[in-house]
Amino acid sequence: MTSDGAVTFWIFLLCLIASPHLKGGVAGRPDELHIGGIFPIAGKGGWQGGQACMPAARLALDDVNKQPNLLPGFKLILHSNDSECEPGLGASVMYNLLYNRPQKLMLLAGCSTVCTTVAEAAKMWNLIVLCYGASSPALSDRKRFPTLFRTHPSATVHNPTRIKLMKKFGWSRVAILQQAEEVFISTVEDLENRCMEAGVEIVTRQSFLSDPTDAVRNLRRQDARIIVGLFYVVAARRVLCEMYKQQLYGRAHVWFFIGWYEDNWYEVNLKAEGITCTVEQMRIAAEGHLTTEALMWNQNNQTTISGMTAEEFRHRLNQALIEEGYDINHDRYPEGYQEAPLAYDAVWSVALAFNKTMDRLTSGKKSLRDFTYTDKEIADEIYAAMNSTQFLGVSGVVAFSSQGDRIALTQIEQMVDGKYEKLGYYDTQLDNLSWLNTEQWIGGKVPQDRTIVTHVLRTVSLPLFVCMCTISSCGIFVAFALIIFNIWNKHRRVIQSSHPVCNTIMLFGVIICLISVILLGIDGRFVSPEEYPKICQARAWLLSTGFTLAYGAMFSKVWRVHRFTTKAKTDPKKKVEPWKLYTMVSGLLSIDLVILLSWQIFDPLQRYLETFPLEDPVSTTDDIKIRPELEHCESQRNSMWLGLVYGFKGLILVFGLFLAYETRSIKVKQINDSRYVGMSIYNVVVLCLITAPVGMVIASQQDASFAFVALAVIFCCFLSMLLIFVPKVIEVIRHPKDKAESKYNPDSAISKEDEERYQKLVTENEELQRLITQKEEKIRVLRQRLVERGDAKGTELNGATGAAPAAVATTSQPASLINSSAHATPAATLAITQGELIPIACVHPIFPLANCMYSVLASLV
Repeated sequence: MTSDGAVTFWIFLLCLIASPHLKGGVAGRPDELHIGGIFPIAGKGGWQGGQACMPAARLALDDVNKQPNLLPGFKLILHSNDSECEPGLGASVMYNLLYNRPQKLMLLAGCSTVCTTVAEAAKMWNLIVLCYGASSPALSDRKRFPTLFRTHPSATVHNPTRIKLMKKFGWSRVAILQQAEEVFISTVEDLENRCMEAGVEIVTRQSFLSDPTDAVRNLRRQDARIIVGLFYVVAARRVLCEMYKQQLYGRAHVWFFIGWYEDNWYEVNLKAEGITCTVEQMRIAAEGHLTTEALMWNQNNQTTISGMTAEEFRHRLNQALIEEGYDINHDRYPEGYQEAPLAYDAVWSVALAFNKTMDRLTSGKKSLRDFTYTDKEIADEIYAAMNSTQFLGVSGVVAFSSQGDRIALTQIEQMVDGKYEKLGYYDTQLDNLSWLNTEQWIGGKVPQDRTIVTHVLRTVSLPLFVCMCTISSCGIFVAFALIIFNIWNKHRRVIQSSHPVCNTIMLFGVIICLISVILLGIDGRFVSPEEYPKICQARAWLLSTGFTLAYGAMFSKVWRVHRFTTKAKTDPKKKVEPWKLYTMVSGLLSIDLVILLSWQIFDPLQRYLETFPLEDPVSTTDDIKIRPELEHCESQRNSMWLGLVYGFKGLILVFGLFLAYETRSIKVKQINDSRYVGMSIYNVVVLCLITAPVGMVIASQQDASFAFVALAVIFCCFLSMLLIFVPKVIEVIRHPKDKAESKYNPDSAISKEDEERYQKLVTENEELQRLITQKEEKIRVLRQRLVERGDAKGTELNGATGAAPAAVATTSQPASLINSSAHATPAATLAITQGELIPIACVHPIFPLANCMYSVLASLV
């Protein structure tokens, strides 16, 4: 059972107990009309507006009773007590007023929670309740509160004003902070409905009982900028202090507070309520907030029904408050000062309603003196009279709607330099906003309803892009130059032996790969989002096909070397067809085309934006954040396609690495650059195996990712061209007049025995070179010993050792292989002396054009 439900239950019980005692009529003097008053004066929470409303009500009683034409022959008497804005205590006060004579004709009440309890129970006694200080929207429910009227406008009158201001300043995103009281809960529900109709987003709704610390922190986490606060003034001071601590104030935030707080509400009772912020801190946090309140003071200098203007009433009220002990001269107004005119006009409303009721009852031969708590007829007459009451009071025009609510204009104010400045008025009935254009915003501009997020596309650094494009362009130029070189010198043996067509295919693959490097750096800086998918597809096609052409050409060479060294004996006249070499490259390229076509047709690459956390701008005074974004090329099943491509490329990389390792020490005459091709494959495999996973890991770092991948591609391309073509270029430069032999054909069939014989001769040559190196080292040691011995014996050994150094000097010259053509001078014609190298020219019986010169060291003894 809720607290309100429990109170209602006890009131029902009190009704049953008290009913036997309340049968009689109004006891007391025959010329007195008695009403009950429930004023919240003391207490630690809620609204203690009775502090100023009670003196205002007494002034109204004095003025009413002085009017000769109002309630003639009767005097209006007020019996009151303090409810402390507690519903339970308010119910007890009401029971005491009803149980104790004289009998009351009507009840006045303040504080929404107390009014809710009193008004819900008063219908059982046929009593009209008039609330001077209750704004809860729940009180507008005529079924639940059939006998309630109020001179205080409903809190929902503020919501249309708030929505109007949100539209005026372009705010479409707000947050709500409320105290867990029925008056504020029902107000928030109405505000949520109006926001939904107006298209305003409520980003969060936070509530609290007494400590708003966590709720305010949550507002900060939600990046709330426009915040509607609904709470009593005691809680408002705690909220304001927490606002200062959480820095939810200033040029980036706007708070809507309730307008019926006192002007200096944020400066008083700080120590008494345990507020840890100083007055100055509270002033800083309160600066710039907006308030909306129903007009509670007549804005025109008109004479009201009481014969006073609003300013005259203010003067009288101030004097009464000074007599009560309040320091009005130093702006120390009591709580409820803003609502004091409502309490004053409430008493006048009661008097006018009673006066009208007396006129109606006279014809029926009844009087207000005859009213009992069971007399529904007189109660209905009082209700009808109150419902039709309308007059000009010190709070403005007093009139009631069909729900018993006060009809009033709404006033908008702003805290500027510690004082409330009027900004305008809003007429809910006519939807008319009268704006004075006096608002002042911290920073000189209207705050935004959210952090302004600027989407910034992360692009590749322009100097980095230009650098990589320059290097790639140089590589493309070099590749074209090598193609021309390859074609121009195709008649030379050094070019013919390396399969120039495969070399040209490799160079075209290098060119395509280097073009893809340029495409890797093209992003949103250069192309629109609509054109970006085309760049993605071009990247995939060029990089994949370029790799296949370049690596496939080298792979086919290594494969052929491996086949030469492992195939069985064949017909010596059988020719090895070169088209088989090109068919392998074509096959690899066909697999690429199938994968790429399937990818593009069924799941094409699209532009995908990766977003990053918000960042602060480098230097700006605006309330903005930067949302970095990075473009990627992805498809729906991106992982599957990448796995397919990487799997295929990885397979040929590993297989090529295996073949290169197997043929690492084999020299084949038909492919004179096999060793360099193997070295190129080593480098390509290593770089690819490193680049692919690392590139995926650093994909979110555009500069690092582009630089790493681009350098890897460039390094592979340049290194391959360097290893394969630089030796050929050097050879051509050294022997510019060499001519190719017409009989030479690198694709002629070679048996396994011939190839083994060639390999044996190559091995013998390497062994002889090793022996020469050893002999040279031995000569160097002997010479050193002779020098040492000569130094020891002096001049005695000069003649004896004269010949030896000469011999050593002769034999200490570097030994090397002497190459000659098939027409070289026969070894038998050469003169041989002791200690000299013997050049031997032998014509290979199988390879007539091959040089197999061997160097032999003559006897040193």
